[in-house]
Amino acid sequence: MRHTGFIYSKYAILLILLTGIGGMSSLWAHTSHTLSSPASTQDCGWQTDSIAPEDSIAASAAEILPADTERLAQINDSLINSIMKPRKQFVPSPQKAMWLALVIPGAGQIYNRKYWKLPIVYGGFLGCVYALTWNGQMYRDYSQAYLDIMDDDPNTKSYMQMLPLNYNIAGREERFKEIFKNKKNFYRKYRDMSIFAMIAVYALSVIDAYVDAELSSFDISKDLSLKIEPTLYNNKGMFAGHSTVGVQCKLNF
Repeated sequence: MRHTGFIYSKYAILLILLTGIGGMSSLWAHTSHTLSSPASTQDCGWQTDSIAPEDSIAASAAEILPADTERLAQINDSLINSIMKPRKQFVPSPQKAMWLALVIPGAGQIYNRKYWKLPIVYGGFLGCVYALTWNGQMYRDYSQAYLDIMDDDPNTKSYMQMLPLNYNIAGREERFKEIFKNKKNFYRKYRDMSIFAMIAVYALSVIDAYVDAELSSFDISKDLSLKIEPTLYNNKGMFAGHSTVGVQCKLNF
């Protein structure tokens, strides 16, 4: 009987353990279901109103994105047009460049946008002006000295200013008359040459402005080719009516 009671007691303990494990698993499943449900979040005091639902986010995006997308598209189109739009090449007018150069020296080069030529043009003019001023002044001085040494008036002795200090030319007047005459003619010649040089610089500036504007539209591509092909020539004169076969050359540059 003891042995039988011991067996019954073991079965009872095993049944109690199984019942306890089953109850705990049911409790755990119920707790997990409760925590995962929306109602449980409200009961626990969690704030779910700050999290926008997916449909409200989509609605907000539908209201905001079209305007922003359109504005961004306009900005992108304007940027692409400004970058991809070819710039209009400046082609100067030869007649306008020529008239500007005639009125104002160097204005034709400025109109053609060849600013590096301005120092050459104005440097040439300044050099001619300096040469004209210097030679003109020397010509006037030697002309007056020649007139003074040729007359018999003792009060006109401006020629002495052209000689070293206290230099005596007594007895050598004829020699110095010839010297002053040659000096006068020398500076007169270079004064006239300075005038012609200034006119030449002026004319060259006008021609340069016109030619530069004329050649601005000239094709300077690297298409340099030579073509040799057969051709048929019609003879004239005593061989009229007869054709001759030949070869012609075409040079593209």
